[in-house]
Amino acid sequence: MSAAVATANWPARSLAVIAVAIGVLGVYRDAGAASVLRVGAEELLKLPSAAAQLAHDGDTVEIQAGIYEGDAAVWRQNGLTLRGVGGLAHMSANGAHAERKAIWVIKGANTVIENVEFSGARVPDRNGAGIRLEGPGLLVRRCYFHHNENGILTGPNPDSDIVIEHSEFAHNGSGDGQSHNLYIGAVRGFTLRYSYVHHALVGHDVKSRALKNSITYNRIMDEHDGRSSYAIDLPNGGLSFVIGNVIQQGPANDNRTIVAYGAEGLKHPLNELYFVNNTVVNEDPAGGLFIVVNANAGTVRVVNNIFSGRGEVLSGPGQLRNNIHAPRADFVDAQNFDYRIRQGVAVRTRAVDPGTAHGSSLAPAAQYAHKARKRLRSDLEALGVGALEYEPPSQ
Repeated sequence: MSAAVATANWPARSLAVIAVAIGVLGVYRDAGAASVLRVGAEELLKLPSAAAQLAHDGDTVEIQAGIYEGDAAVWRQNGLTLRGVGGLAHMSANGAHAERKAIWVIKGANTVIENVEFSGARVPDRNGAGIRLEGPGLLVRRCYFHHNENGILTGPNPDSDIVIEHSEFAHNGSGDGQSHNLYIGAVRGFTLRYSYVHHALVGHDVKSRALKNSITYNRIMDEHDGRSSYAIDLPNGGLSFVIGNVIQQGPANDNRTIVAYGAEGLKHPLNELYFVNNTVVNEDPAGGLFIVVNANAGTVRVVNNIFSGRGEVLSGPGQLRNNIHAPRADFVDAQNFDYRIRQGVAVRTRAVDPGTAHGSSLAPAAQYAHKARKRLRSDLEALGVGALEYEPPSQ
């Protein structure tokens, strides 16, 4: 019997379902090969959650820019790339959640997520996230997380390395101090670079329990009206490199400590903090503490930083070397958070060689450029203190 005859008497609805399935699997998938699944208003797959049901290990899911309201998904496959195309693909929860956890729950290994916006994650236990990571390995690039109970929330995983770059986190937190812009569990490694993290709602801007932390070239701020607690919280210590960040605590903050290291006890084999070439501004009129370090920490080096505002620079053990205190008048435009040192200020080229640690140079090679961009430093031969190169001379 021919295929045409065999299907002649099938119901029209069944034929339509088969046609869609053939279209999705035939057009987008070559047998045994990684494929591209396309999602959008003009595509066969209208929602990311539909792609999550069809994807195989190694696939790429391309999501057309636009708003996907009330859609949530669990991604179980390994090696996926989930990418917005033509702009940000906006996952607006509007009450939806996957497994009562997040807009997207990532269970597979080594996932890449690019050009996706996550907003409105709310769940009954007030711990909903834009992304909840349960599998090992995640790279997030050029994404935007805002007005969720958590931006990204991960569980513990000793085989997991997490990299976040060129991304923005804003106004995440449920307001109870237990949810944050970024909350990384006890993973093997956490890297945050070239990102803009601001206005956590009572919780912390960046919280990580990772064994190794690399927090470099970011803008982490309350600005005028933010209510965050710690700007950076490394509650269990670990080998931590905090280099080249612009960090600001606003007048409405919820905690007068800006950076905390080991506040919940040191739990890793290696507990060292290298805090180098950052610019840290405290705008709390009552002052506070710039850095608080657990009394049992190992090596702590605080080198070539600019501190501005009232407060004790370091509470706890550590080596303070070649740091300066700058009044607001030394900055190009402190009111608008331009914390470059202006022309004519004597500290413009006062950096010392910060040395190396565990085979890595501690000297900054780049700087944060707003918004969530990277800019190489051109002053490496005459390195200045702080996170930013100085204001160039007028032409």
